[in-house]
Amino acid sequence: MAATLGQVALDVLDNLREGCQVIDFDYRYVYVNDAVCIHAQRSRAELVGRRMRECFPGIDRTPMFAVLERAMDRRVHERLENEFTYPNGSTGWFDLRFIPVPEGVCILSMDTTERRRRDDAMRRLQDQLHHAQKMEAVGRLAGGVAHDFNNMLAIILTYGDLTLGDLPDDHPVRENIIESQKAGYRAAALTRQLLDFSRQRAVEPRIMDVNEAITGIHKMVGSLVGPSIQVVTQLEPSLPRVSLDPGQFEQVVMNLVANARDAMPDGGTLTIETSRVSLDKRYADAHFGTTPGSHVLLAVSDTGIGMDRDTQQRIFEPFFTTKPVSKGTGLGLSTVFGIVQQASGSIWVYSEPGFGSAFKIYLPCVDVPAEHEIPFDVGSNGTKTILLVDDDPVMRLLVTELLRPHYTVLVAEAPEQALAMCASANATIDLLLSDIMMPEMTGQELAERVRVMHPDIRVLYMSGYTSTVATSRGYVPAGAHFLEKPITPAALARALRGAFAQGTAATSTQLA
Repeated sequence: MAATLGQVALDVLDNLREGCQVIDFDYRYVYVNDAVCIHAQRSRAELVGRRMRECFPGIDRTPMFAVLERAMDRRVHERLENEFTYPNGSTGWFDLRFIPVPEGVCILSMDTTERRRRDDAMRRLQDQLHHAQKMEAVGRLAGGVAHDFNNMLAIILTYGDLTLGDLPDDHPVRENIIESQKAGYRAAALTRQLLDFSRQRAVEPRIMDVNEAITGIHKMVGSLVGPSIQVVTQLEPSLPRVSLDPGQFEQVVMNLVANARDAMPDGGTLTIETSRVSLDKRYADAHFGTTPGSHVLLAVSDTGIGMDRDTQQRIFEPFFTTKPVSKGTGLGLSTVFGIVQQASGSIWVYSEPGFGSAFKIYLPCVDVPAEHEIPFDVGSNGTKTILLVDDDPVMRLLVTELLRPHYTVLVAEAPEQALAMCASANATIDLLLSDIMMPEMTGQELAERVRVMHPDIRVLYMSGYTSTVATSRGYVPAGAHFLEKPITPAALARALRGAFAQGTAATSTQLA
């Protein structure tokens, strides 16, 4: 009867969704149920009777092992939410409970990886929503102030003009009034910028060609930046048209150009690019305020001083500026933001301190038929291994979620970690997918070192810079496979298919 009850107990444990493992005082696996084998990605034969250090080298240096030791030595209950890194570099999250038993410690584990990923995705959307709500609230406040201030300025300027008309040319106070009028008109220009930001100024949108508009102001751009800055334009021919007030479009370009000029006080290169891109529903759902479909991309990049991430979070706020008080109002980029929003577009910025900035504006096309959703198809049967390297945790999570159903994915947050994975990898790593700018070394330097260990590995670089900028500045080799951020599933799939099909030969893959 006892044996029967014991077998029943084992059957119950083996059928639990919660992992159950017993570790003895020598840190050997005494018992593991089926859920533990799934969680650990190991069979029962690979675990039972072996020490934890044998099965998972380095586990004794983890926070989880420290908690296990405390439960083992002090005979106390413990609990921990633990991120576990498998030997292949992939990770998972587990809620662990440590319960002392006569044989050692029983560990109950619940896999919370999917919940964490959903929570992280929800948190990203909430952050975007909160930012949008903040900008909306600031916009309403700015718009209200601007309207009232405009009314007062109208009175001030009108009476100033009437007074000037009544004064003779040689009157001693005439110059004072003229200077007051100049200040009043400058103030009126600021209120117009506030109204642009708050999307409360009357506009006259027209169906326009972005390339024609940029060509028309090319000389003005050159005059604005001066001789120390080289202006490079790369305009994709036959772009679809967009609906926008031409005057406001010119204002957007000139504000971005002025911002780039100020970021390059010692000179540099300003690059203006256009292309046609497609944003799918999955991308739009993950980026609040973005609409799916065909867009014209306007990218303005510089080789200036760049920005840290805290600055990037605030650059579109009215009156926020990193310039001295006498050098700027802090309304240029907020005006750009408001105009783009009013045109149902979106704006994205990428920057690295010391390596310049790239502003990307997406404007919906007006003369392109609706597109059907294209599934994420990488043409893979799951037999290939990709090493993903990016120091941005949000980007790692996004790309990993896209790749995991189709590839074995090794994930590294830094180049040195990626090199360690390459050195210890038992199987072939087929492709390196790497950001080009990371604290320890560049993506190009990482690729060179990885090829020493895996000579046949394919390389796909990714960055917020455009392919033109990344290649011209030497961030990636000429002709390298390249994927622009922000990343859409369709663009990632195309880039991977191209990299695997052509090996180390290269193409440049844009957003869509």
